[in-house]
Amino acid sequence: MLVLAVDTATPAVTSGVVRLDRGRDNSLPEVVSARVTDNPRAHAEVLTPQILECLAEAGAEPSDLDAIVVGVGPGPFTGLRVGMATAAAFGDALGIPVHGVCTLDAIAADVRRLHGVDGDLLVVTDARRREVYWSRYSGDRRVEGPEVRKPADVSAEPSARVAGSPSHVTLFDLPVVDVCTPSPAGLVSVAADALCSGAEPAPLVPLYLRRPDAVETASRRA
Repeated sequence: MLVLAVDTATPAVTSGVVRLDRGRDNSLPEVVSARVTDNPRAHAEVLTPQILECLAEAGAEPSDLDAIVVGVGPGPFTGLRVGMATAAAFGDALGIPVHGVCTLDAIAADVRRLHGVDGDLLVVTDARRREVYWSRYSGDRRVEGPEVRKPADVSAEPSARVAGSPSHVTLFDLPVVDVCTPSPAGLVSVAADALCSGAEPAPLVPLYLRRPDAVETASRRA
């Protein structure tokens, strides 16, 4: 099956076309084409052209897609909704399922897939306001989070390694695994069981974890 993977929950705009063998147990995602643009202010301008470039490079039409996987955060309000709205629009237009996955889970999956790290892991991404989004993993299971806190309020223990935002991983006294953002393969691997089984996707629910920065003036006064 051919899957479109999208994530805009981090400063990077990530998209890719991934092939997944529905008939094989433990099938590994094969990236056919991918684009990653590190520009936190251009999610809306960059994402759709990237998707079309990935499809062209893969020699595929939108109608060839079987499913879509999108990162649902946690992430800042404006960037996150771009990816989710785009994925939902493609899914609706093509009549194919859209599976939402936690962006931090996809980063953790990439750590295991690319580096063979299977122990206790902390994943942190930039939440702005001098805070981080974080989750903790043991093997392939998320055991804490996702939450948003100040880095000083997130304990490094019992994690053995940390991955995620380059400007925040150094705030923890842990060995750093060089995975900063989710890859298309990481996103698809989190949803692989649901994709291969043909399970109905759950409704897309963004993990904002807090109210958006922009509020109406009346709300500010209230």
